[in-house]
Amino acid sequence: MPDEDERPPALRAGCTRPVRAHGAPTRKQARGPHWRRTSHGFYVPSSVPTDSVDQRIVEASVVVPPRCAINGWASLRWRGGRWFDGLGPAREPLPVGIVISSHDVRPQPGIALSAEAFDPRLVEWVDGVPVIDARYAVAFQMRYARSWRAAANELSKAAYNDLVSIEEMTQFLTPGQNGMTGVPQARRALGWAEENVWSPYELPMSLLWQVEADRPRPLCNRPIFDLAGRHVATPDLFDPVTGVGGEYDGELHLDRGQRDRDLRRDGALRHYDLELVYATAPDLHDPRAFVGRLHDAYRRAARRQVSDRTWTIEPPAWWVPVDTVEQRRALTAQQRRRFLGHRTA
Repeated sequence: MPDEDERPPALRAGCTRPVRAHGAPTRKQARGPHWRRTSHGFYVPSSVPTDSVDQRIVEASVVVPPRCAINGWASLRWRGGRWFDGLGPAREPLPVGIVISSHDVRPQPGIALSAEAFDPRLVEWVDGVPVIDARYAVAFQMRYARSWRAAANELSKAAYNDLVSIEEMTQFLTPGQNGMTGVPQARRALGWAEENVWSPYELPMSLLWQVEADRPRPLCNRPIFDLAGRHVATPDLFDPVTGVGGEYDGELHLDRGQRDRDLRRDGALRHYDLELVYATAPDLHDPRAFVGRLHDAYRRAARRQVSDRTWTIEPPAWWVPVDTVEQRRALTAQQRRRFLGHRTA
């Protein structure tokens, strides 16, 4: 990291770095209507929006001491983690985390301080903001998650944008971290995380499938093809042994265009005698109805002969797999834009 008297690297476009009140603005101007205080001693023009997640991270970053960093969800968001939106369960803004060493940082609203041990070499400047290593940030999220299920989802959300892999987190959560809060929970979650969920709700549905319904672990977003190699559909979850698939039906699916695509996909799956079960937000809190529908689907699927199948999950030679972090990281820049462009935050 730069020394304290050095200027920080250039900031990402679209964000405004707070400044101290001395030259511009003066202390008198800072008290007026044209400036907004972001933290003790720092200000931005009042026109700078207050509802931007990235701007909140920038505003917190100016109080980060040397060789310390933005931590947790905010670090992952700044690194490109789409599903780290800075909002809690009730859609309330979460405080921006800062991991500190022995420095004294004044507590203030909107900032959460963590004084746990960390290696300063894990601090990196990204687009003008000092952020902690993605592995540390994910481990922090997993260790302080409300449950092992939520911890597994934190890892899965980070893997969506290839910030970490499950193997990297397995190696990072070494015995040397045994004394840190929440490590046993984080380690338990490793075996339940997925690298290819496409929304924050798919892993919770997969866990209901496995734990509450006691069914085999489904594949996440595995494409299905006909026997001629044509792509049929890619359900959120799929059991290739039985032909039972699952879809999370969230608010996005209320969009007219998305609903039309859903109907075409459902028709295609029915054409190939595949069973599809839906889960909605209430099912994540009370899974009994979903579990019942899933068991019914398995019973219907059991009546079909494997020899009659006209589908496969074996991809044709032309298909480019993007199921794992390793596969996605191996893509060329052009392939990433083509296949993963929609994943950007």
